[in-house]
Amino acid sequence: MRTLRTVLLLTLLAWLASCADTGYYLQSAGGHLQMMKAARPIATWLADESVAPTLKQRLQMAERIRAFAVTELQLPDNASYHRYADLRRRSVVWNVVAAPAFSLTLKTWCFPVVGCVGYRGYFNEMEARAEALALQRDGLEASVYGVPAYSTLGWLNWAGGDPLLSTFIHYPEGELARMIFHELAHQVLYVKDDTRFNESFATAVEQLGSARWLALQGSPAARAEYAAFDGRRRQFRSLLAVTRTRLAEIYKQNEGLALDEPALIAMKKEAMQDFRDDYARLRSNWGAYAGYDAWVAGANNAAFAAQAAYDELTPAFEKLFERHGRDWPRFYDAVRQLAHMPAAERARALKQITTEHLSG
Repeated sequence: MRTLRTVLLLTLLAWLASCADTGYYLQSAGGHLQMMKAARPIATWLADESVAPTLKQRLQMAERIRAFAVTELQLPDNASYHRYADLRRRSVVWNVVAAPAFSLTLKTWCFPVVGCVGYRGYFNEMEARAEALALQRDGLEASVYGVPAYSTLGWLNWAGGDPLLSTFIHYPEGELARMIFHELAHQVLYVKDDTRFNESFATAVEQLGSARWLALQGSPAARAEYAAFDGRRRQFRSLLAVTRTRLAEIYKQNEGLALDEPALIAMKKEAMQDFRDDYARLRSNWGAYAGYDAWVAGANNAAFAAQAAYDELTPAFEKLFERHGRDWPRFYDAVRQLAHMPAAERARALKQITTEHLSG
């Protein structure tokens, strides 16, 4: 079976070599193939006496989280997350995002099968940063960020599925659960050309699922650790939302009044400085925690827009979950109904749910 998988993946590489943008597709397929080759079944790692006890404990916890995903959250029961790969680097891929200087609309890249998305991923960080520099030379604001995991949407379960990775296996318990639930949610459904819908749905599943995991399985220490971490995250994302709204208003005002560029730059600069000042005040209450410092230092339109994909529609999906009695299969069916709508109709429906959620 392993030989067959290798042959099929090499065939995929050969097909990609015949496509446009050959270099990009080859690095993508080659990087994924290397990751898959590094993955071994969890049982193999657990039986290896040279493997550190701490890693074995994390793998055993991941097994319990994976089983919980199936029994409690009704997420797919398949080959994904039953193997582990040590990548010996801090991220599995690095995503590049870009946006105009006076807009929060992400540049999109279009790919076979998955459609158009607001990012472009690289297995090599230097290649990602070279792409960002090229985009900046074209007049766009660009940002590069490391990604600890990604989903193949279940399409490669025949080849062993998505593995657990060294890039996130040592996350705190609640965060490890979030990561697994998020990536499995992408295997429930995926809508072409709608990154915001896909990521907000997966974020809702991860948040609801991790809360359930900690309530039923987590220790008091794990719950306290998660509460502190998640509290900081919610404060930070609330600040991001306020700043995004302010920037969007500035750019919308420019469209209506055709502001001169110096005035627009000044308004944007003021908004960004206020954001950093507000973050500094938040940060002063967090002690030694510095998890968002690098993000804030490099914040630009692209970074704000990319984060919005994970945040903007999440309240709507959480409200939808409540509407359907916190019943996972019913919730997934309701999300599938939204997914089948035309894009404009789907956006209106989600906006209405969000409005009702905020007003309620």
